[in-house]
Amino acid sequence: MRLAVVAGPPSAGKTAVVRQTIRSLLDRYRIAYLKIDVVRAFEDEELAAEFSIPARKVCSGDLCPDHAGVMVMRDAIAWAEGEGADLLLVESAGLCLRCSPYTTQALGIVVLSAVSGTNTPLKMAAMLALADIAVVTRIDLVSQAEKEVFRERIREVNPDLDIVETNAVQGTGMRYLLRAIEGCPPITDPDTIVLRGAPPLGVCTLCIGKTEIGWQNHFGVVRRLEGADYLFRGD
Repeated sequence: MRLAVVAGPPSAGKTAVVRQTIRSLLDRYRIAYLKIDVVRAFEDEELAAEFSIPARKVCSGDLCPDHAGVMVMRDAIAWAEGEGADLLLVESAGLCLRCSPYTTQALGIVVLSAVSGTNTPLKMAAMLALADIAVVTRIDLVSQAEKEVFRERIREVNPDLDIVETNAVQGTGMRYLLRAIEGCPPITDPDTIVLRGAPPLGVCTLCIGKTEIGWQNHFGVVRRLEGADYLFRGD
């Protein structure tokens, strides 16, 4: 099974990119979808109804959504494999510009809106710096000069990043992203998946640099995929 993690700031067009990806690949892959948000989310219900795919969501509540995503990732992989999925798409809430939700053995996709300002890529930090591919949406709403400046700002943060420019609502330019997803190697061993970068300092085991996925590998306030209650493990 392949794993792709879609991140980006709020209202960048992440779900539109996910929708176009599912629509284009559904005839060749069985796709599962996980949405990670803070308080409420409806994308899982919409995509499940539209494409008849297994989909679910996790609302992080008081926990950082990127941290919650790492906590439940191992359970999510097991769930998607149990559904017979060939591809698991994980869409993060994208509220923390310091965190990076990307893991090893996965394709890291960052979604940015071209109308968010030409300096937006410089504010993304790890979310952009550790990604494999950047998808720039709403390119039909900016000038060619603005697109070029936006592209150069991305290159300042991550010179080696592949850039896809698209109107995600219509799906233009998506073939480059689809090739990247299909060319991503499948997961070899879920037990060896780790975060790509060190999370910011704080008070939980993720914040002090422990990178293993799965709540079983962490202490403090943790979250499981099943059930809405938080658990406290350790001192």
